[in-house]
Amino acid sequence: MKKIFIFLALVSVVTLSANAQRNRDRNAQQQAQTIEPETPVFVPTHEGPHIQFEKTVHDYGQILQGASGYSEFKFRNMGSEPLVLTNVQTGCGCAAPSWPREPIMPGEEAMITIRYDTNRIGTIGRIITVLSNSVGEESERVTLRLSGRVNPQT
Repeated sequence: MKKIFIFLALVSVVTLSANAQRNRDRNAQQQAQTIEPETPVFVPTHEGPHIQFEKTVHDYGQILQGASGYSEFKFRNMGSEPLVLTNVQTGCGCAAPSWPREPIMPGEEAMITIRYDTNRIGTIGRIITVLSNSVGEESERVTLRLSGRVNPQT
């Protein structure tokens, strides 16, 4: 009886050990088969720096006096060299721009934020000029537009 018990215990240990090895091999094989998604590789569309905006017009629509006057203009450097914004001009004190002062590397995205003073009632029709070292057709000077209407609080 004692020999049978020892024999069964030995068979159990060998079986458990073989199963553990099989599971370890299966896990290693599954990890080897797992294909990690490739990170997209940026390919410049222009030699030198080049700015490309997602949109160049922000329409506030009909907003109330005192509402949030923030708008965002996202852009990307589609060139092969760092892009530097040298100035963002609004032409009036009713719109205050904020823009990145550090170079935007090829393929990177950044944002220009404009805060329009919504305490001014009436039609919004402002032009923002973005100056940069961008090369290409009319890209060193890009015009952004704000439109909409500020209505008085009732």
